[in-house]
Amino acid sequence: MFPALDAKAAGYDVYAVIDASGDPSDMVSRTTVARFAQAGVVPTTTNAVLSEAHRTWDRPEAAELAKLYALVAPNYAAVIESYAKVKEVAAAAE
Repeated sequence: MFPALDAKAAGYDVYAVIDASGDPSDMVSRTTVARFAQAGVVPTTTNAVLSEAHRTWDRPEAAELAKLYALVAPNYAAVIESYAKVKEVAAAAE
């Protein structure tokens, strides 16, 4: 928490990736998020950061990015698998 608050105090726009923190309990995490909000630090998640940085799947390296994304968002791996299967079935039906 303190580096984020110090950066905010120094005038930076600060985003805290909450699910990448090492909080020991849900209560500590909720308290930290509340403190960040009070100080003007924007709480966010790994998923949001990746999505904002990635922006679009319409790019040549999309498949490689999807593999990396699935590593940090396991539920997304299921989406990728499902999408690949649909494409496979559709191609076989042609």
